[in-house]
Amino acid sequence: MTRVGGEYLPLELASEGWQLALTLINVRRLTELTAALLSCGMIQPGYREAIADYIRAQAKPPDKFSHQPRLYRLARRLAEDKPYDDDILYAAAWMHDLGVFVGHRPEEPAALAAWDHVAYAAREVPAILRQFGFPEDKIPATLEAVRTHLPTCQPTSFEGTLLRDADLLEQLGAVAVLRVVSKVGRDTRFVRHADAVQALRCNLERLPTLLELPSAHRLAEPRVKALKAFLEAVESEVDGGDL
Repeated sequence: MTRVGGEYLPLELASEGWQLALTLINVRRLTELTAALLSCGMIQPGYREAIADYIRAQAKPPDKFSHQPRLYRLARRLAEDKPYDDDILYAAAWMHDLGVFVGHRPEEPAALAAWDHVAYAAREVPAILRQFGFPEDKIPATLEAVRTHLPTCQPTSFEGTLLRDADLLEQLGAVAVLRVVSKVGRDTRFVRHADAVQALRCNLERLPTLLELPSAHRLAEPRVKALKAFLEAVESEVDGGDL
């Protein structure tokens, strides 16, 4: 017999009690450690991997996929040392263009021309996030960041500003050239290369003025320079002819 908490118990029961106590202590420590690792980004919750896997599978044509992880990394750079909710930014960056993928957007030209991919995301994304276990209380803010990511919108949160500025930067520079030119012949807006060049010219003239964050303006400088150089080279090589 041994005494535990004022009571005498058989050694077998006492041993089991201590084992249970140690197990509970270890579970608590593990929970605290997991929370600490999540908070500093050393490990990722399961819903993040599920979101990325889903977009990887849905992104069609396949080159549509690389924009999302690149956008998320860029948005995080823009934040610098300012606080933000990384779950909201992550989900919004990965989900914002769901409605532009083949299989999610209409294929008939007239319907596609009138298609609102942001409204589509607002309808479809909540159920997808819930399926993956994304925090319910963060879904509205995620949708709001998605809603305001277009150049014509005004973000209502810091996460929304990060996403919008990052998306504007993605439309400037060398990567922007690749993204736009790859659409020629498969996007109704880009029938010829001249259409792509005109779109890039519009980006160069309009988008830098729409950036809000000082960090975004700094990162835009080399991108603007690269895009300007590309357009000047095209104009020089075409020499007044057609593309």
